This record gives sequence, C-alpha cells and structure tokens, in this order.
Amino acid sequence: MLIRLCDIVLSLLAIVLLSPFLLIITIIGAIESKGDPFFMQRRVGKNGKQFNLLKYRTMKKNSDKLGLLTVGDRDPRVTTLGRFLRKYKLDEMPQLFNVLKGDMSIVGPRPEVKKYVDLYTEEQRKVLQVRPGITDYASLSYIDENDILAASDNPEKTYIEEIMPAKIELNFKYIENRSLKEYFKLIFLTIGSIFRNRA
Repeated sequence: MLIRLCDIVLSLLAIVLLSPFLLIITIIGAIESKGDPFFMQRRVGKNGKQFNLLKYRTMKKNSDKLGLLTVGDRDPRVTTLGRFLRKYKLDEMPQLFNVLKGDMSIVGPRPEVKKYVDLYTEEQRKVLQVRPGITDYASLSYIDENDILAASDNPEKTYIEEIMPAKIELNFKYIENRSLKEYFKLIFLTIGSIFRNRA
C-alpha cells in the first residue's frame, strides 16, 4: 500500500515538474516523424492482465510489424530523435501516466509483450504476481540490451534464450526483497546509472 502511495505521489510530481520538457519532446516528435509522437503497445501486467503501455515513438510508423526487438544503432527503423530518447531512456517517461493509472509501478519487472510471456515457464510466470515497473535490477544490468542484440547473428534467439531468462532471474531479486527501502534504492540507482553510463 505504501509503495502504491509513493507511485501516485512521485509520478504525479514528476509529470508536473517535467511537463515543459515532455511538451517539447512531443512537439519535436510530431514534426520529425509526421504523426502521433506517442506509441502504445499491449503488454502483460499484474496477474496476466494486458494493458496499453505508453511510450514516445522512437521508430518510424508501423515498424513493430517488422519485428518487436530493436537492434541498436544499426536498426534503420529508429528516428534521429528516437536515438536520443533511447540513449537517455527518455522514451519511457510517458509511462508515468501508466503508473498514475495503476497499470504499472515506478519499480518492478519490465512488462513484456504476450508473445514472449507465452514462452515463460510456470516458475517464470511468478513475476506476473506484482505490478510491472519502469525500472528494476534487470533494467540496470541490461541498460545496453539493444547493443547486445545488435551484435547477435540472431537477435530474437539471443533474447529468448539468454537475455529474457537472465532478466527474469533479476526480477525475482526485487520481488523477493520488495520493500520501500528497495524501491527507493532502485530509483536512485537508475538515475545514477543513466547519467554515469551516458555521460
């Protein structure tokens, strides 16, 4: 209950404080790619319930029909603004509205698309017992996931067989130690990681 209260307060505060910045990104995105600057994708949330995850669109329209994974800088579908947003994880900011709505938490396992959730084992499906989040230990450990996929001859196989299972194991690290202390620890680690690795 305390974590949910923190989600509401922090997401609302962040939306208010970042609103000028969010507006600028929205306008630039609409001009650059001539369309909706936002991208909604169905993801699997708590207890397997699907919801619409909101992001800034970083790829050309309808790019998701050519594949769900992004393979770093060599992916021609990513726009110029999109590369910048992805580098600093700014494309995730609209998910603050998902948090405010209750579909997500600020901290928790990253929500996956149904295609990959359907591959989970019974044990792995336990990650669906909590609200998905914007960040967690897996997000920190795989902050350069797109670059790893870009170096692979078969990105989807690499994701399914190597990255996805490893990220789920890291998800459990948070779930098994879930507390307000761990919640704020991950928020500060995420902020530090973004600036440290992208400086």
